[in-house]
Amino acid sequence: MPVEANKIGISAEDRMRANLYGLLGNILFCPPSKEILADLKGLSGDETEMGNAFNTLSKLASTIDENTVLDEYNNLFIGMGRGELLPYGSYYLTGFLNEKPLAKLRNSMRELGIIRNETVKEPEDHIGSLFEMMSGLILGRYGGPADISMQKEFYSAHIEPWAAHFFTDLEAARSSRLYQPVGTIGRLFIEIETNAYSME
Repeated sequence: MPVEANKIGISAEDRMRANLYGLLGNILFCPPSKEILADLKGLSGDETEMGNAFNTLSKLASTIDENTVLDEYNNLFIGMGRGELLPYGSYYLTGFLNEKPLAKLRNSMRELGIIRNETVKEPEDHIGSLFEMMSGLILGRYGGPADISMQKEFYSAHIEPWAAHFFTDLEAARSSRLYQPVGTIGRLFIEIETNAYSME
């Protein structure tokens, strides 16, 4: 948890949301490192569906090595030419990459002061990038914590229309092993976030 998050009065609930966005963003944007796998081993949950998914993810992280998870990641998201899934908003919303949803996202990023990392080749509408942006908005990485209306606007425009579909596909993907519970966690988290924002 960043020290600045405490100083600016971010609630414990929002820190938890930001941390989950950050965790999912990290393991979706690139294969988990040895350090991330070690962190995943320490996860635990209750008897709910999400809690069971966390427990499954922890157990799998305890038995999988970096090379195996790299192969799984490549099969899912990269492949020979393309992976089993294309984790981009433009693709899920239009059937093509680099379409209007990406342009819309770039406009939102400019308005919010979110600067693209020029060393990253992936389009900004990658699900991992979007989750990192949501984490940053909540924690105030772009000039102060975003209020709930700003969070809702970004989420409703760039994540809600397609992320649940993506996570459902990830759960069912042939290549998913470690990423199967990631899909479950993501799907349930999207349900929680969508319901919460609908009450605002």
